[in-house]
Amino acid sequence: MTATAHQQRPSRTELGRCLMESGALTSDWAPTFAAVDRTAFLPPLMWPFLPGDEAAAAQAVTVDRRTDPAAWYGYADSDLSIVTQWDDGNHRGTDPGTVPTSSSSQPTVVFQLLAALDAEEGMQVLDAGTGTGETAGLLAHRCGAENVVTIDVDPAVSATARENLCRLGLYIETVTGDALAGYPAREYDRLLCTFGVRSIPRAWLEQIRPGGIIAVPYGTHYSNRDALLRLTAYGDGTASGRFKAGLEFMRARSHRTAWPTHDDYVTTWPGSTGTAVQPDQLADTDAEFVIGLAVPHITHTTFREEDGTRATWVYSLNDRSWAAVRWPEEDGPGIVYQHGPRRLWDAVEAACSWWEEQGRPGLDSFGLTFTPAGATPWLDETGNLLPGAQWR
Repeated sequence: MTATAHQQRPSRTELGRCLMESGALTSDWAPTFAAVDRTAFLPPLMWPFLPGDEAAAAQAVTVDRRTDPAAWYGYADSDLSIVTQWDDGNHRGTDPGTVPTSSSSQPTVVFQLLAALDAEEGMQVLDAGTGTGETAGLLAHRCGAENVVTIDVDPAVSATARENLCRLGLYIETVTGDALAGYPAREYDRLLCTFGVRSIPRAWLEQIRPGGIIAVPYGTHYSNRDALLRLTAYGDGTASGRFKAGLEFMRARSHRTAWPTHDDYVTTWPGSTGTAVQPDQLADTDAEFVIGLAVPHITHTTFREEDGTRATWVYSLNDRSWAAVRWPEEDGPGIVYQHGPRRLWDAVEAACSWWEEQGRPGLDSFGLTFTPAGATPWLDETGNLLPGAQWR
């Protein structure tokens, strides 16, 4: 095959060194990193996402190669996520848009996904979520361009990626379509997904061979955090695997959380049903992840009311159940209100208590098993089920 040619840059060499030292880039993937240059897939106008800290949230900045090539290459050779499309392509102008909807993923995360995929030369691979085309290019270098199919729902994104790949002599089958439906023209040994999902499509399990591997960012509607999930398919429509590492990805368009309309839920105000502990535990990212696994089909928001009172609202996504907790005193107990067939705050507190009893395990201690009946979360081993056991 024809590999990507590029002129080495000190900043790119430094990026490779940092990725190797962190363990994200392993020695077997180093030749692919060297051959496939990220800059070949980035547009002239792009928006690197700069990480935030305790005092400031992450933010995107505008960089244009035509006016500031040094900055452009500097960001391209950094371990940052770079937004390449806003608002499903409806954004205009040079300032950042509202919602990032396509990007060049952080190199650390890209190579974590590729390591989990365990793809080898000659394997048939489906790259779900083409984006810039970079991951398809990396897979083509590893497995052979003729063995890779890449698919993206956005026609403009797909067309640009195809041009990027062809310009480099990488003639990969590039399809415009719903990646959640897979691409049944082939049967695959590996499936790499580069967008966040809230369920595993049955089509993927039907199109991958027995023993095939799926590497996918997976999460719940309760938390914005995803985790890298590595699944092994069994060839009968089932699969099972463990979470590897926390990460954040743009969600599939059809898997974005449809935020509940408050007034549709709160049509009456019940009396208090008890008190709640302080919310510090609820802010723990691992606890949030576990709550989402243990209490399916819910979302939540935490904020301060106009008078400074801390409050958390939890909404069910499959009925009109809701719960609200207000902490009138900074160090005092919260007042709980809940309504509907699901006692949501009771379930959230039960999940937190269970997590505490288990020794606060990290997300890499958890896994999921998928069958036609639903998804079953487990801790450490498949038989050790979470409270609530099976999703529907």
